[in-house]
Amino acid sequence: MHSADPSARGRAARSNRPGRFEQFDRDTVDDGWDMKDEQSTIRTEVSIERPRKIITRNTSPDIPFDRSINPYRGCEHGCVYCFARPTHAYLGMSPGLDFETRLIARPDAPNLLARELSSKSYQPNVIAIGTNTDPYQPIEKTHRIMRRCLEVLRDFNHPVAIVTKGTLIERDLDILGEMGRQGLVRVGISVTTLDPKTSRAMEPRVPHPARRLQTVRRLSDAGCPVRIMCSPVVPGLTDHELEAILEAGAEAGAISANWIMLRLPREVAPLFKEWLEAEFPTRAAKVMARVREVHGGQEYDAEWGKRMTGEGTYAQLISHRFALQSKRLGLKAQPPPLRCDLFRPPARSGDQLSLF
Repeated sequence: MHSADPSARGRAARSNRPGRFEQFDRDTVDDGWDMKDEQSTIRTEVSIERPRKIITRNTSPDIPFDRSINPYRGCEHGCVYCFARPTHAYLGMSPGLDFETRLIARPDAPNLLARELSSKSYQPNVIAIGTNTDPYQPIEKTHRIMRRCLEVLRDFNHPVAIVTKGTLIERDLDILGEMGRQGLVRVGISVTTLDPKTSRAMEPRVPHPARRLQTVRRLSDAGCPVRIMCSPVVPGLTDHELEAILEAGAEAGAISANWIMLRLPREVAPLFKEWLEAEFPTRAAKVMARVREVHGGQEYDAEWGKRMTGEGTYAQLISHRFALQSKRLGLKAQPPPLRCDLFRPPARSGDQLSLF
């Protein structure tokens, strides 16, 4: 489905544009048969992947972690702006509707994680989860891969930083509270807008913004430090809410905050513009003009140090507003560092006991 498909209810992408590696395109054609009822809902499909390794390394200079885990590929939350959409092109699938509906679960992830952490050459450092696709998207309720990964990390006393929009994380408060009190975990809750209508259009299967703020409170009360993430700031659409989002996060118990400018890499740009014209036609030109302004005249600039915040007068204004409000609310730019000194592989059956 390359053309806009208004029958895809509950999905953000309006089309299934092919990935950049595909030779052929596909389009829907009306053959005279009325199939509207059958096509009104595009169901989620989940396939299984069994990778050889689960910890992914990176050397990006503007990312504050060097390793991460992705329990799932694709994301049912379906945020139209998601910068991870182009990764589906590597799988021969569309970054559009396929990214939201054709998901891949990695059930062996917990066992692989335990094996890699048990290596004698392994040196502990913070593992990031949720920086690509959300580990607490709806299918986690059935597959429980994230829960089992957390159990492994807890057993190894390994530090972990989690980013999510999913309130399903509350299911794991028992582990997160315990690890939080030991300085082994922090969680970032992403809030793009406080307006439920805008959120539903832009993030169709993400919990309501007010519900996410409740999650901030529950994590905080359990002993898990939380960062409120204004991510992404959409110029001309959600930027006016920056101060309000920070204030709501602070009131809910967040101790730190950050922000990220809207990023539209590769296939995301046409998908976002298609969505914008459909949902906010009177604002579309203004939004895209602002996007190009903060990315040096382009729809996206991947240069290190600029891609997250943008550049120019408008980007500087957002940064200044964020800094002032964060200072007023007592929100830190950086949360307390997580502990690596507690890391220790758990004893296994047959291991020789220590004399000391």
